[in-house]
Amino acid sequence: MIVLYIVLPLALLMVGGAVLAFVWSARSGQYDDLETPAVRVLHD
Repeated sequence: MIVLYIVLPLALLMVGGAVLAFVWSARSGQYDDLETPAVRVLHD
């Protein structure tokens, strides 16, 4: 039972970090255009 007091906060911190990383990458434009690089090869 004591393990839950250690694992649960660690899991919440990891999930919070993953959410923050996703929000940061989405705001910085990492996911803006996924189609153009694949099509650019065909145009060359």
